[in-house]
Amino acid sequence: MIKRLLAGVVGAGILGGFGFLYYAWYPPIATIEPPAAKSFSAEQIERGRIVAAEGYCAECHTRTDMGGGPELAGDYRMETPFGAIYSSNITPDPEMGIGQWSEEALRRAMRLGVSRQGVHLIPAFPYDHFTKMTDQDISDLYAYLMTRPPVHMARRPNELPFPLSLRIGQAAWKLMFFTPGVYKPDPSHDALWNRGAYLAEGNAHCGACHTPRNFMGAEKKGSMYDGAVVDGWIAPPLNDKNPTPTAWTEDELYQYLRFGVAPLHGPAGGPMSPIPHRFLSTVPEYDVHAIAHYYADVAHSAERSKHDKAALAHAMEQSKIDLIGPNVDPDAKLYQGACAACHYNSAPSPVLGRPDLALNNALWLDEPTNLFQVMLRGLTAEEGQSGIAMPSFYNALSDADMARIAAYLRRTRTTLPPWKDLEKKAAEARETVKSIPVNSSH
Repeated sequence: MIKRLLAGVVGAGILGGFGFLYYAWYPPIATIEPPAAKSFSAEQIERGRIVAAEGYCAECHTRTDMGGGPELAGDYRMETPFGAIYSSNITPDPEMGIGQWSEEALRRAMRLGVSRQGVHLIPAFPYDHFTKMTDQDISDLYAYLMTRPPVHMARRPNELPFPLSLRIGQAAWKLMFFTPGVYKPDPSHDALWNRGAYLAEGNAHCGACHTPRNFMGAEKKGSMYDGAVVDGWIAPPLNDKNPTPTAWTEDELYQYLRFGVAPLHGPAGGPMSPIPHRFLSTVPEYDVHAIAHYYADVAHSAERSKHDKAALAHAMEQSKIDLIGPNVDPDAKLYQGACAACHYNSAPSPVLGRPDLALNNALWLDEPTNLFQVMLRGLTAEEGQSGIAMPSFYNALSDADMARIAAYLRRTRTTLPPWKDLEKKAAEARETVKSIPVNSSH
């Protein structure tokens, strides 16, 4: 009886193993001669440019270290909990890039996360979002990529330990966490909402940064848009868990995504900064409105905005406390000397060029991470509101100084409990700044 049971278990294991290998195996797709640029119409190439911009392709497929690299030539270093990986060259170079890929090969990579050669792609390439894209968008993207200048440049090898370096493991990851399928419109919502959902959940892959991940690097589907940590910054929640006192309304979201700054929420910084300035400022307004419309609904902003007037009045009132009388609070004096001149506002609402910290995400998050990152790095004139810079205080403020300012702002601008271990966290944030910013104060 035991022998029969063991034989059954072994047999099931063997069958399961063969079944997995069958599931995991994909044949190579035949190479082609790089298509001539004239085989694509100017209209299709322009549509493809928009698709590429809305997917931020150049952001992750262009090297930024080692002096930078040609656009779309890959070798962008991505730090993951499992080791560093490097993005692929997606120019039409026939040897180093995708010049020999057919449109079918690109479609399989986008939809299923499998390369032309039949190799499973690492999910840092967010095919779990791109799978939602339409055939037309992928076809247009193909036209755009195949008409870019070819760059003969190899990428560095990934730095993943064994057995994570085995691509067969990516097939197992897919079996557990990946559901392929093109986006299906929700008939209970209008066309604008569905366009926004299609872009946000698909090509724009917003959840890749704004949804926390499990121990295997997959997005936690039950925590969609709850916020996550990305490159040393907190990508805040995009749903109704966002803690800011004023709602992210459709108009605020549109201005933030289109221009990089919103009147009641301040400028984009860190990894988010290129998204409006480099990409979403170059696409049709309708698409940006659609994304804003979708996330305003996800965040229940219509209901939350009923409290905006009171929150705004409270913020303007709080801004006055730094200027009342001979302030004996040494932390207030430190804040006055370093920050208040640019961040002071008065009724009825904040000036666009001087974000009100009482309304800013950074003060209302569970951790002071983003506040410290902005203090250390500053914002260049190309980030946030165009033409307005914030100096870095990397040299001007010590970890203890930053901790005092953070504690003062949390105490006077929010109704939340104080942050803990601020000086330690300031030091940790400083460690993530690999070089002193060029706009460093003093």
